[in-house]
Amino acid sequence: MYRQHYNRRSGKPQSRGSYGGGRSFAGGRRIKTFDPSQVVNLPPRVDDTKEYVVTHQFSDFEISDAIKQNVTGKGYVTPTPIQDQAIPWVLEGRDLIGMANTGTGKTAAFLIPLIEKVLKNRNQRVLIISPTRELAAQTKDELYSFTNGLQIYSALCIGGANMWRQKEDLRRSPNFVIGTPGRLTDHIRSHSLNLNYFESVVLDEADRMVDDGFLPQIKQIISLLPKNRQSLFFSATVNEKVRWILQSFVVNPVTVSVKSGDITANIKQEIVRVSGLGSKTDELIKLLHKNEFEKVLIFGRTKHGVQKLSDNLVERGFKADSIHGNKNQSQRVRTLDKFKKDFIQILIATDVASRGLDIPNVSHVINFDLPESYENYIHRIGRTGRADKKGVALTFVG
Repeated sequence: MYRQHYNRRSGKPQSRGSYGGGRSFAGGRRIKTFDPSQVVNLPPRVDDTKEYVVTHQFSDFEISDAIKQNVTGKGYVTPTPIQDQAIPWVLEGRDLIGMANTGTGKTAAFLIPLIEKVLKNRNQRVLIISPTRELAAQTKDELYSFTNGLQIYSALCIGGANMWRQKEDLRRSPNFVIGTPGRLTDHIRSHSLNLNYFESVVLDEADRMVDDGFLPQIKQIISLLPKNRQSLFFSATVNEKVRWILQSFVVNPVTVSVKSGDITANIKQEIVRVSGLGSKTDELIKLLHKNEFEKVLIFGRTKHGVQKLSDNLVERGFKADSIHGNKNQSQRVRTLDKFKKDFIQILIATDVASRGLDIPNVSHVINFDLPESYENYIHRIGRTGRADKKGVALTFVG
């Protein structure tokens, strides 16, 4: 039952999910929220920066014919701006700072030249650190497609997956190790991962890792890396904590900053006002029955709430499923694959799905629960309106 809350000082009614500096609660933890009316339906910000003009084709890069063949096989011909700028510098062995939004093709920007580096020297080992299991797994899948037939091996070290099997993979000294900070730290402590041998290191979505509380693990990992290494750093934003990582991570770096325009330009944003949990769920179901809601990504705040909503929608006949931290990795991978291949119409998720994941043709993003910050809001709604397609983002406000 929905219960009205009151401000302790004024005595006036206040919603649990109030915006405008309000707070909501999850698991006893107070969470700051922001006022979506300050950002929804504002005109796109004008960017005076000249649009970057791509100067290469993939065939122009100094990479082996075998890699070019795999790149072409994926349908890649013209690189994205971040790929066009970053690949030549990485091939030269320079440290690099890549400032780019999610969805700009930065994974290929570091994978392609690092694969070339490994092909030239099979003793090379590369460490790629990602903020979430899903992004790490997606990076491994992309690596696999670029290295088809090249006999380059990798290990995926993420939570929710079998630790013993990961240790077996690491014993084979794979060229690429891809993992999340927590699980990589577990392997370091159990002596199954020795960072002394990694001459190339990538921090992907560094700002997200700091936001998620991985700063202590990142500090430890950086301290154990060899001083003589190539370091590649990718982030959408740089705050003071991220700047500390930069100072200890890269040496004389090249900075590549890609202006991809306002990522909300292709997204119609709307607020849906509801008065309580019951009416909130009822309103959601009304929306989902509409024909235009073809492929819908719904964000909730808590693992329990996401699972409960998913069960509710399945009971009502919707093709829906969920991903959250209480599901093991194989369950999460299967669910994401079903959503990508349109076997399910609706995916309900916590913020594990808000960054980095490339899910095609999402027609609608629904913020069923409020995001904690403007940055989270932007990353959530950025799952739709991708690849120059139009999308819709709805935010429920009670």
